[in-house]
Amino acid sequence: MDSTPRTHAESIVVRATGDELYALVSDVTRTGEWSPVCQECWWDEGEGARVGAWFTGRNAVPGRTWETRSQVVAATPGREFAWMVGRGYVRWGFLLEPGDEVGTTTLTESWEFTGAGQEFFVERFGDDAPDQVADRTHAAHVGIPATLAAIKRIAEAD
Repeated sequence: MDSTPRTHAESIVVRATGDELYALVSDVTRTGEWSPVCQECWWDEGEGARVGAWFTGRNAVPGRTWETRSQVVAATPGREFAWMVGRGYVRWGFLLEPGDEVGTTTLTESWEFTGAGQEFFVERFGDDAPDQVADRTHAAHVGIPATLAAIKRIAEAD
């Protein structure tokens, strides 16, 4: 199986400041409000939105529920929040850039399924790994625009 990293990113313009959006997306305890797969997240005791902090996420799709451990790898207020799942298997992130109109921000969500993550899938799923990787890739392509639309609704309602 080709373990070249798979990536995907999409953007949306939100009527909110970068600081307002950062406060929202960096609060992992709210992830279940916008993610189509991640139902809830919680910080390790004493942790918060800072580089090196750990949190757990509970994911669910039809017929399967699982938990992941993630570590924050970028936490720049008003600019970027990102985390790595597992031992560098998947990188998820939000980039915030000033929009063209005053009071707007371009919010980009990115996903990278790393070579290490794909190798882990080969070890874990064997011959079914290519189908599992394809499934995760499809979920990212469908989930990112759904996530961005939900974050926009939440941010603009506040």
